[in-house]
Amino acid sequence: MVLVKNFKKLSFLVYGLGLTGQSVVNFFHRNNIQNFQVWDDINRDLYKRRRPESLNKALKEVSYIVLSPGVSLNKSKNKTKLTKYKKKIITDIDLIFLLKKFWKSIVITGTNGKSTTSKIVQHLLIENNYKALLGGNIGTPILDLQIRKDNILVIEASSFQLSHSKFISPDYAILLNITNDHLDWHGSMKNYIDSKFKIFEKQKKTQFSFVNKNFKKNYQNRNLKGKLIIPDEKKYKKLKFKIKNLYLNSKINDENMTNVLSLAKVFKISEKSFLTSFDEFKGLPHRYEIFLKKKNYTFINDSKATSFEASKFALLNTKNIFWILGGLPKKNDKIYLNNLKLNLVKCYIIGKHVNFFKKQLKNSKVNFTITKNLKNSILQILKDITLFKKKENIILLSPSAASFDQFRNFEKRGENFKKLVKQYARKYI
Repeated sequence: MVLVKNFKKLSFLVYGLGLTGQSVVNFFHRNNIQNFQVWDDINRDLYKRRRPESLNKALKEVSYIVLSPGVSLNKSKNKTKLTKYKKKIITDIDLIFLLKKFWKSIVITGTNGKSTTSKIVQHLLIENNYKALLGGNIGTPILDLQIRKDNILVIEASSFQLSHSKFISPDYAILLNITNDHLDWHGSMKNYIDSKFKIFEKQKKTQFSFVNKNFKKNYQNRNLKGKLIIPDEKKYKKLKFKIKNLYLNSKINDENMTNVLSLAKVFKISEKSFLTSFDEFKGLPHRYEIFLKKKNYTFINDSKATSFEASKFALLNTKNIFWILGGLPKKNDKIYLNNLKLNLVKCYIIGKHVNFFKKQLKNSKVNFTITKNLKNSILQILKDITLFKKKENIILLSPSAASFDQFRNFEKRGENFKKLVKQYARKYI
């Protein structure tokens, strides 16, 4: 990578020193960029020498404020100060696009499926001899990657990262879907949708825009310049039965794989290569992760499903489901089971917001019990299975809620579920 001529003349304030903020600081150090300061509302000791005496003065004087994705303008105690200089706010991904680059970029966003799709895209490219790197919201901060000119950079971008972006201009931009999520962070559905469409705003006529068919008009009304492609699920479904990978050819991945197929065609990857690329692909943890099969019991960890819209994919995929749900509900989220309840045997409510889920399930007229935690849920399910006597039993953790009422994150929730299952499956099955 070669820095633009005036990059070192710019000044920065890194606001928020979590994983992303620290990656920005490390990036500056590696590239000998000295004109930067740092600020964290809680941690005052990290990079202490770089902390300004006056936040107001720093915000006023710097060229750009690199805001960490975990910092919400609506909730920050310095909301007024930050909002005043909103035009200066950028993200870590912007820094990549501020560079004079000789590599190609694929930016993927959406409410559901963006991590899995990003991983599938990287896998497909590597299998077809492209040097693809993966980073962003999926775990590795984008600035921590060692990027070379012959790389294709696959970036998973969250709405938090995109909300304040100003320089993102992907060669290939993919919008999977948009459903009700993160409204407490963005303030409104309009703001949430606008943040997702940031991936297209700086694109040129030579760059490609892959857009969910439901947002075709929204794209067209914005007078964007990219080459518009609407992925066709019907075309993918004609191929789907040829994919040998059981995880990828399940219903939960239809939308993800439809977009990947559309991208593959632009890259001129043949149908044969597309199909054979996925024989060894393994899904990400906590995303419809079938981690244990024993006799007629199948245990699935879908802890990443933090809204009902995310859980719908899991509920559609199979029958005879013993469904564990609950946690911290998303703003304005609703549970509409309709025909999905035909796939359910019984539901088990965990977490500290029992009344919300109790009301939702009562309205749907499904059988449920309040178990409060994962251990109680597993033990109750193992008892209930002996009563219902189904030929196949699917034990599914797909909470339709955030984890923060009982766990640090969805990963910890999923890990706890798997640990408990393995402990009690030995005893009772």
